[in-house]
Amino acid sequence: MASIQIFDGSDTIGGNKIYLEENGKGILLDFGMNFKKYGDFFQQFISPRSIRGIYDLIHLNLIPKLNIYREDLIPKDLDTSTYPSLNVEAILLSHAHMDHCGNIGLLKPDYPIIASPSTIMLLKAMLDSASSSMLGSSVAYYSIKISKKDGRILETDRSRDIGRDFICTENYSNTFSEFFTKSTKSKKRFEEGNLSLLQDFSSKFKIQAFEVDHSIYGATAYIISGDTTLAYTGDFRLHGKKRNKSEEFIKKAKDASILIIEGTRAAREDDNESEEIVFENCLLTAEDAKGLIIADFTARNFERLEMFSKIAKKIGRTLVITSKDAYLLNALEKANEIDYLKNLTVYGDLKQVYKGWEKSIKHSDRKIEYIDPVDISKEPENYICCFSLYDVKNLLDINTKKGIYIYSSSEAFEEESEFDFIRLKRWLEYFEFKVIGFDVIMEGNKVKPTFEKGFHASGHLSKSDLIRTIEYINPDILIPVHTDNPEWFHQTFDNTLHIEPNKSHKV
Repeated sequence: MASIQIFDGSDTIGGNKIYLEENGKGILLDFGMNFKKYGDFFQQFISPRSIRGIYDLIHLNLIPKLNIYREDLIPKDLDTSTYPSLNVEAILLSHAHMDHCGNIGLLKPDYPIIASPSTIMLLKAMLDSASSSMLGSSVAYYSIKISKKDGRILETDRSRDIGRDFICTENYSNTFSEFFTKSTKSKKRFEEGNLSLLQDFSSKFKIQAFEVDHSIYGATAYIISGDTTLAYTGDFRLHGKKRNKSEEFIKKAKDASILIIEGTRAAREDDNESEEIVFENCLLTAEDAKGLIIADFTARNFERLEMFSKIAKKIGRTLVITSKDAYLLNALEKANEIDYLKNLTVYGDLKQVYKGWEKSIKHSDRKIEYIDPVDISKEPENYICCFSLYDVKNLLDINTKKGIYIYSSSEAFEEESEFDFIRLKRWLEYFEFKVIGFDVIMEGNKVKPTFEKGFHASGHLSKSDLIRTIEYINPDILIPVHTDNPEWFHQTFDNTLHIEPNKSHKV
């Protein structure tokens, strides 16, 4: 008989941590960072103390009290030996968003990570190019902590990085393997992890991986068969470029007796949205634009980047991307041999020192076009720049006015992020840019952002698609996760099972 434990994600959007066990053998389904819980205690200038390892996270109940964490992250004054252990054969990772993978770096290194080629490459490139990383988000590789003084202080060993073991859901190329084992930090020794294939993985469970449509490439759903058959969706949708992949998974999942499904939009009414609608609206806006166009979309949403690349080509402009996006796209190419950088130009930041990952892309064998901000300022009407709030300072060097800013990203759900829109609006007002897709208004005595429909499509199933998916699969047991409205599932489906946090439920 199988048992399921949900340590996080059953009543919040994100932070999925699910454990499936049969006959003493188990697997983890994601191990993400719960941004809502973290936000109750931390923000931009208040973060968990890395010198204390997992001490802060355990005491604030931001990670489950389990004996599954790296020994080097446990300070002397924290005893985890009394916590329950899990017999983890592997971690099944659905995709490279932090709310699904952002606590994996805390886990023992002897748990291999099963993931798609695109997810593995993104995890490696994201960490390579990170200016700093939250404890736990070092998924592809990590630095050992060394106990100092009386054992309560943990100091990072800066001489080496240690790669984790990955199990790839599909065959991979030599260039994939080379990127996986290559360090961009010349002063550090890199101890590469093992790389193998899912088809060669020996487990009590039969694990099938299915690519699905989401707002990041490489998203994967899984069907796990043992004494029972369970389908886990991760995050997915049915209105993006790869919707047919999601449909294929749904058909295969019909044999599953247990369905663990994301319910991000269960509390929201349906909107008529799709990537095609976003394309048409952004195209119409871009065709009428005067001066420079800035396109702002969610980080690592490369389907949206490709959309703006098509728009740029259609209206005779050049798409300019950041060096970090170029590095991530170059990594994705190793996964599926698609030349994502074709016809793209990279923004030439004014910097004194370039990091290893920047040098590697700048001096790679492939031809990459860079553009100086002065050249953009000479003919701003010839360019679309893919910038977010964190890149908008580049306008000071481009030094152009009266362009258009197209906001094509998700809405803010946290109060702290609402202040970002106020800052962004000030920047755009200073440069006299027309803003499309969002505005900042007064509501009562509070300033808050509002969003224009039609310029963004969610990465998640609509309510009607949720119903259609669940009714088609027709599982014996339905377990909603990644939702702040589990009540909707109980009201709508009689077979909904609520598993209390940290409790084990036999299925």
